[in-house]
Amino acid sequence: MAIYPTDYKYTRGHEWVRVDGGTATVGITEFAQKQLGDMVFVDVPTVGRTVETGEPFGTVESVKSVSDLFMPVGGKVVAMNEELSDEPELLNSEPHEAWVIKIQVTDKAALKELLSADQYEKYLASEAD
Repeated sequence: MAIYPTDYKYTRGHEWVRVDGGTATVGITEFAQKQLGDMVFVDVPTVGRTVETGEPFGTVESVKSVSDLFMPVGGKVVAMNEELSDEPELLNSEPHEAWVIKIQVTDKAALKELLSADQYEKYLASEAD
């Protein structure tokens, strides 16, 4: 059984995207949270900011390191997960439910470049070799 939801798209940088109409919800994958370790802080852009595909849009700080988050698809930030301010560990306990930001997608072409769950799992397997 796949651990990666099949209705999400994935990046090689280990972010996930769930698209609903013109809005995309963005988070980090199970693989990313395992690599990073226990989350202690999440920094994300404010609502209204526009971020281009591939640009860093925030950081996650864990007990091991601070890592940039990269925008999988360009758009305008319409919501940020306020729960992560008080409970960044939600990214560890619920990586595919605990989202980081929601955006109004402006770069629909970038969606075609994202990986399916199957492609992402094959990518992870190839990186492990």
